Amino acid sequence: MVFVTVLWVVAVVWAVCRGLYVLVLLGFGIRPSAADIVTIAESLLVVPAVVACAVLLIAWNRLGWLHSSVHGITFAATGRKAVSVPWSAIAAVGLRHTGPFTELVVTPTSEHVATVQSGPGRPPRVRRRGGESAYLVDVGLMSPGPKVLLAELHRRVPARVP
Repeated sequence: MVFVTVLWVVAVVWAVCRGLYVLVLLGFGIRPSAADIVTIAESLLVVPAVVACAVLLIAWNRLGWLHSSVHGITFAATGRKAVSVPWSAIAAVGLRHTGPFTELVVTPTSEHVATVQSGPGRPPRVRRRGGESAYLVDVGLMSPGPKVLLAELHRRVPARVP
């Protein structure tokens, strides 16, 4: 899903840029030939695919992820350090926002029960409200999807998941 999203965004931006380029040429009185039209059509197909592949290759090891086990969940937001929380220490789990911007909000019973793992990346994303801390993980483009993820978490911790 991440590849397809990046592909469509790049394709739309590239098509707009190529369209503006052709309009500028027409403004100067330069008419594109048949070879120019073929080159433009090829670039509309090839450039977005190559750019989307390059973006994923650069960012692949840094995308958000989540693993669950019998002990608890371990997760990391894109470009952030991983956090482990045991099942018994999860106070609430929920989703916020929609579509590709959906975030999983994991609220532990105490900030001290969550273990931030060492490794590359910035500190985890934390939302603090009213003395309560919650960790945020971008799950909008994860497969099979945020709602399935929430249902699985609900199955594991039914009393604590809204």
